[in-house]
Amino acid sequence: MKLTILGCHSATPSQNTNPTSQVLEIKNHVFLIDCGEGTQVQLRKHKVKFARIKHIFISHLHGDHYFGLVGLISTFRLLTRESELHIYAPKGLKEVITMQMKLADSWTNYQLIFHELSSNKSELIFEDEKVEVHTIPLDHRIYTNGFLFKEKEGERKLNIVKAKQLNIDKAYFRKLKQGADVTNEDGEHIKNELVTERGKKPKSYAFCSDTAYSESILPLINTVDVLYHESTFLKKHEHLTQKTKHSTAAEAAQIASKANVGTLILGHYSSRYDNIEDFRTEAKEHFKNIELAEAGKVFDYD
Repeated sequence: MKLTILGCHSATPSQNTNPTSQVLEIKNHVFLIDCGEGTQVQLRKHKVKFARIKHIFISHLHGDHYFGLVGLISTFRLLTRESELHIYAPKGLKEVITMQMKLADSWTNYQLIFHELSSNKSELIFEDEKVEVHTIPLDHRIYTNGFLFKEKEGERKLNIVKAKQLNIDKAYFRKLKQGADVTNEDGEHIKNELVTERGKKPKSYAFCSDTAYSESILPLINTVDVLYHESTFLKKHEHLTQKTKHSTAAEAAQIASKANVGTLILGHYSSRYDNIEDFRTEAKEHFKNIELAEAGKVFDYD
């Protein structure tokens, strides 16, 4: 599992800061999460292959989280993309993108599939044999979701020596790795756990931006390996959190602590601050394993 931060600041972009966008590589998928202005330039800069992006997840319809999307869709068209593109986003985005393309007479030459979200409860929005993605309802000024990405349990690890000792034909080794019990050559029923053990632990990643402090998300993100949680403000501007429905670094750390997550990544910093290390300092009062998002930074958890 690898996470590449393309942008992690709030509100308007600047010469040195980019609004929210990131790429999650998990089980051969390349998922684009949010698509703030300038995302496609950042994708090129960090050598993410456009053709590998088949699923885009948009948290909400504030511009710093999706204004780069129509440009990216248009570029895919100019590059003669053929594979379909799935976009998971709040209801309304399809109308916005369709209107832009209609007025520009720039319809895609590939299938553009919108999955419109409107539920205030967590729901499964993507699943295949290796990965599933759930929404995380957040508390923001408009309808907003975070996203939980979870690897599925992989094949079990087979103890070949033990399997041979129990006289199991190697034709059944595949079934054993898949978790099934088998019958050995003596006609005996062999329990799977006698010859296998759990394989590599599945990884999970939760993306939570933008949101006020909300313990309602705790059951959904409990024990995730990595949590990205917005931290727009430092303590001295805590009075702005309820009005804007954003969080402080300390509040993000409290959520991470209560959810027993492995690693907390802070991001969505307000541009009023010059030193992002201050976010780590304040968060560490509540949670120890903290990383700071920065444009171009890669977190590799393989």
